[in-house]
Amino acid sequence: MDFQKIKPESTGDALYKIVAKALLSAIQMGKLKHGDSLASETDLAKAFGVSVGTLRKAVDELVAQQILVRHQGRGTYVATHNRDRFMDQFFQVEAQSGLKEFPQVETIDFEEGQASALEASLLNLSLGDPVFRIRNHLSLQDRKVESDQVCLPATLFPGLTDRRVRDRSSTLYHLYQTQFGITVVRAEERLRAILCTVDMARALSRPVGTPMIELQRVARGINGQAVEYRVSVIDTTQHAYVSQLVPS
Repeated sequence: MDFQKIKPESTGDALYKIVAKALLSAIQMGKLKHGDSLASETDLAKAFGVSVGTLRKAVDELVAQQILVRHQGRGTYVATHNRDRFMDQFFQVEAQSGLKEFPQVETIDFEEGQASALEASLLNLSLGDPVFRIRNHLSLQDRKVESDQVCLPATLFPGLTDRRVRDRSSTLYHLYQTQFGITVVRAEERLRAILCTVDMARALSRPVGTPMIELQRVARGINGQAVEYRVSVIDTTQHAYVSQLVPS
């Protein structure tokens, strides 16, 4: 792939950040697709007209954002959403014993609707804009531990159907990436303690009044656009939500 040589801009950005933006733009435009390998650092640095050190720092930044991934001895690739990434970045529920495993996911409902005031606000939509809603149940060791309600802007996922959701080969985020070109790279989450309602009790087979966690997530794509609003109810009777904090 051909890249134009980088010219320092008047924005005050460091040179490596300009290189990182150029790589990010190539991914957003589809010139670099998920799973594609990058050229060698030497070749990329030459293409951009920068030092290898500057190029490496730009790549480091995108690796830190999990937009690129390095494989030891193989090179650097545009990150693909798979089970490992889902478990590492987006699924934080594990047994009280510390056991962490991939959940069994059952899609319960798929429907088209109109954005509520809250959904419109969080997804940068107008009230009443078309959305898709997906409801999943997640089980660990044959025990239902989580119920998800997912809301998606219909304009970002044209042609999404119940069948495409149910027949997906991997996670929803893999579906977004491979079929709609939308890569979720980060999310903001809010958690609060709640008591199990009648509807939750029915979904998770727990007594009404059982303490639970409600997690609200806004997932964002490479360009920072909100692409998903998700509300998850988690039964913590035998499981916990575990967050790994890395010091800066």
